[in-house]
Amino acid sequence: MRKERMEYGSSADALVAVAKRLSVYENRYGMTSEDFYDGYQRGQKEDSIDFVEWANDYQHYVAVRSEIEEHLHHVA
Repeated sequence: MRKERMEYGSSADALVAVAKRLSVYENRYGMTSEDFYDGYQRGQKEDSIDFVEWANDYQHYVAVRSEIEEHLHHVA
């Protein structure tokens, strides 16, 4: 399993990078990240390296998106 730490210049850069990684998984497995994650959380997906990394990337995506939305809410 990869254990690398990525550094980004901004939250927007992080969101774009994670979205690109999610797109690779979505194309490879033919489902949206949201649908995958729902099944993964319910134990319907195996704990393969790809699926663990996909789940982690999706969690990161949701967290960064929420951070950006919260920031936009405060400046609007």
